[in-house]
Amino acid sequence: PLLEFYERNPGFIQPEIRKAEVENFVKKGLQDLSISRTTFDWGVPVPGDEDKKHVMYVWVDALTNYLTATGFPWTGGEKSKFWPPSVHVMGKDILRFHAIYWPAMLLAAGIEPPKSVFAHGWWMRDGQKMSKSIGNVIDPRSLISQFGVDQTRYFLASSVSFGDDGDYNEESMLTACNGVLANGLGNLAQRSLSLVFKNCDKRLPDPPAPEQLTEKDKLLIEASKGLLDTSDKFMSANQIHKYCNNIHFFVKDANVYIDNEAPWSLKKTDPERMKVVLWVVLEVVRRVSILLQPVMPKAMAHMLDQLGVAVERRDFASLDGSELLASEIAKPVPVFPRVELPESSTA
Repeated sequence: PLLEFYERNPGFIQPEIRKAEVENFVKKGLQDLSISRTTFDWGVPVPGDEDKKHVMYVWVDALTNYLTATGFPWTGGEKSKFWPPSVHVMGKDILRFHAIYWPAMLLAAGIEPPKSVFAHGWWMRDGQKMSKSIGNVIDPRSLISQFGVDQTRYFLASSVSFGDDGDYNEESMLTACNGVLANGLGNLAQRSLSLVFKNCDKRLPDPPAPEQLTEKDKLLIEASKGLLDTSDKFMSANQIHKYCNNIHFFVKDANVYIDNEAPWSLKKTDPERMKVVLWVVLEVVRRVSILLQPVMPKAMAHMLDQLGVAVERRDFASLDGSELLASEIAKPVPVFPRVELPESSTA
């Protein structure tokens, strides 16, 4: 029955590289699995065991917690809408329990299994597996203190193909913080907002009329409108790194656009054109900030605050359902200040 289930649901085991591993294990033949243990007394007692010698096998107990967390047995409560999950994420070392035992238990009970199970890899450090004996374990609190919460989230999301092992080193972390975030999106927003603050009476420009937009303006705006579809495609395929990197490449294009249009020079020669350029840049910053909220919620909230975007207009439906409106702004503050570490720093 399990092999038939895998065949009917080809996307159940992800990433694809793990699928053959599980199927080959099942094809070799499965042995009976005892749902209780008697060699120790810690654990959940088996109901009805008068001798009180049996406790539930830990994986049977652990797996059923996924169900009870959604209000099982369901009686139509609010939590029941969360089952079955669209994707169930776990470490690659415990995939067997989630891809074999768990669906077998659910199918036997007549309960629909998760839509898919996804086995993520491990984080290494400088090419080595983290180990207390080696002394190369990373303290996440140190990462947050040195780099920031959202910068750390972005690095973890963007730096490795989800499902593969990742390799942490400070150089890569600094590249994400400074090269990608500070020099990329952060710089694009900061210099645009600063120009508005200094040259537009501290007020975001009004949206330009269609005839005021050049072909280059339209191309950048249209490209920003395409980000939602590509982001949805990548996230649906659990390709979180591609979702992040695709937006990063767009931001690079936006920085090229502002460099070429040079609104700082237009102040004297064509102030109306300057306002159009600044509006175009900050409109695409609005779109990018909304899209990056799942990865960097606090940083993007700060960015959207500075753009004057109302809280109720920060969902994906607002990407095309609204646009950047004229409003007063405060003196801009860098969302991604550059990270400078002492030479002797360790994570």
